[in-house]
Amino acid sequence: MSVPYEESGRRGQKARTRTALITATRALLAQGLIPTVEDAAQAADISRTTAYRYFPNQRTLLAAVRPEIEQTSLLPDPAPGDVRARLELVMRECGRINLEWEPELRASLRLSLEPGAAESSPLRRGRAIGWIEDALTPLRDSRPEVDIHRLAIAIRSATGIESFIWLVDVAGLTRDAAIETLCDTAQALLAAADPVR
Repeated sequence: MSVPYEESGRRGQKARTRTALITATRALLAQGLIPTVEDAAQAADISRTTAYRYFPNQRTLLAAVRPEIEQTSLLPDPAPGDVRARLELVMRECGRINLEWEPELRASLRLSLEPGAAESSPLRRGRAIGWIEDALTPLRDSRPEVDIHRLAIAIRSATGIESFIWLVDVAGLTRDAAIETLCDTAQALLAAADPVR
């Protein structure tokens, strides 16, 4: 049975090499580039041969720098019962993620728009719809006729990284103003679906 390269011998050195390649990749993404394994190797001052031992292709390299956000919920424990307050908390946290991971998310969006990009980008995980659905859970009891999944998709479509980028790059808003606009948009969509509130 073969042992993966990074798990055999000199593990500390290998961990540092992997970290250097990931750090170089993030720096290149922040410059607006979508780095190849060779680009990351050059930026990290590591040989291409060595870099390919860690990342056999660009897809695995980019997957290593994506935000690792494993939570099924962005709500605090205990979470508020009011659906508007819950949605506000989730949208604020999504805004923070957009700001913190903006270069990686921009690169992901760019990759997804390339011709022949049939596979989903390794930087895109699609967790936001689940987080928004979690925020909308109180509607199951108060408004059972509301399709929560469909509403979550509508909110995500109007408040994701794509909208954030448009607000900053095209509309000329500051990043903080863009986050405020996205939070307001989410609340407006909720109000349209739940006009009783």
